[in-house]
Amino acid sequence: MRTAEEEIVSSCPQCGGQIRTDRRFTTWCAACDWNVDPQGPGERKRGLASVRHRIAQHYGELLFTELRAGNSGGRTVSRLLAYAIALTVHGLTCVLAAVGVWGLVAGWGGLGMAFGLFFLALAWSLRPRLNRLSDDDRVLLRPQAPELYALIDEIAAAQGTRSVDAVVVDVEANASVTQLGLRRRLLTLGLPLWEVLSPQQRIALLGHELGHFTHGDTRYGMVVGTAFRTLDTWLHYLQPIPNPNVIHAITNLACVPLRLLVTGVVALLDLLTAPSAQRGEYLADAASARTGSTEGAAGVMDRLLVADSIVTTLHREINGRRMRGRGGTAGQDSEGLWEALAAHMDSIPESEYERQRRAGALRGHSVDASHPPTHLRRRLLLEGPPVPASVTADPGRSERIAGELADVRRTLAREVVRDGYDHR
Repeated sequence: MRTAEEEIVSSCPQCGGQIRTDRRFTTWCAACDWNVDPQGPGERKRGLASVRHRIAQHYGELLFTELRAGNSGGRTVSRLLAYAIALTVHGLTCVLAAVGVWGLVAGWGGLGMAFGLFFLALAWSLRPRLNRLSDDDRVLLRPQAPELYALIDEIAAAQGTRSVDAVVVDVEANASVTQLGLRRRLLTLGLPLWEVLSPQQRIALLGHELGHFTHGDTRYGMVVGTAFRTLDTWLHYLQPIPNPNVIHAITNLACVPLRLLVTGVVALLDLLTAPSAQRGEYLADAASARTGSTEGAAGVMDRLLVADSIVTTLHREINGRRMRGRGGTAGQDSEGLWEALAAHMDSIPESEYERQRRAGALRGHSVDASHPPTHLRRRLLLEGPPVPASVTADPGRSERIAGELADVRRTLAREVVRDGYDHR
């Protein structure tokens, strides 16, 4: 909670109105928006990132208007074209593999074998790769967290979809779902976000993520999703060689047309899949509200809007603990890390949330390029009639889930204090 020492009262230099604000946060005027966004839009995105941001903004605004009017239909033509391009990308990989096999057969015993091996190796690196767990993933399986899985199962049943097969806990201030292999489903929970949500907001968060399975998303499906990864591999290979000599400079120049072509294909695929991705986010928001209530879903969005504060607070707490732990004890002073983070987030005043909402509307803030603008997502939720929760938080269950997460909470706290917080 905010204390009297933290509150400051001043006059707005633009309209003269009284400003009451928390000295820990930006001073601004709610009456005239003076200093509402002192940092401005930030670093301007360039290249493919800029294209993706503009596409997200455009379709986010367009779909907001459509969904607000009650139109929730999809764009079948865009989906079909996206699948056609993705299949073409995978078809090219098959051609490269065929050329490699031909080179091996035709050039057996000669230089043609090197030619064939090169194309086979290239095709192998470009192959469609399904998502898989890595050795570094901290996985919670059903026997380790039966109450957490029971809650996820209940939310999935409420949405009419299948539950997840594995849960990964990491240190990102986010959450996501994805396919594992051909059939399995994975939920990734970022502990910093989970820790700063109320029990009902956690249900809304899980409802949003499982809502992606309910409504589907072309961009992250097996065919199109693997095509994006193949194209990213192409772009990695075609990046200019830094500090080039004469031969490298010629190589860089020769790669320009192909790099532009691949970039164009990625942008086109983004353009075709953006409506599905954006619509999927809006529909997942609606699923979040039906599951955890409109209030819970809006609360999750507010927390995501101040995600930078989550990251800043974690860095501050971790750095302080590492300084105290110098002399061989770094990593041991991790007790209470997540509690300190939650306490700070609970102390953020409503005025700061409102400033972030207004600044986000000016900047076109979104979680990433696959998400519509956050202020439009929140507005669409709150303009409709309030939706009650179909799954409610039970104090006993919340305590049992906290107990199941206790070991991973301690382990991740020790790791980030020892190694530092590398936020991606």
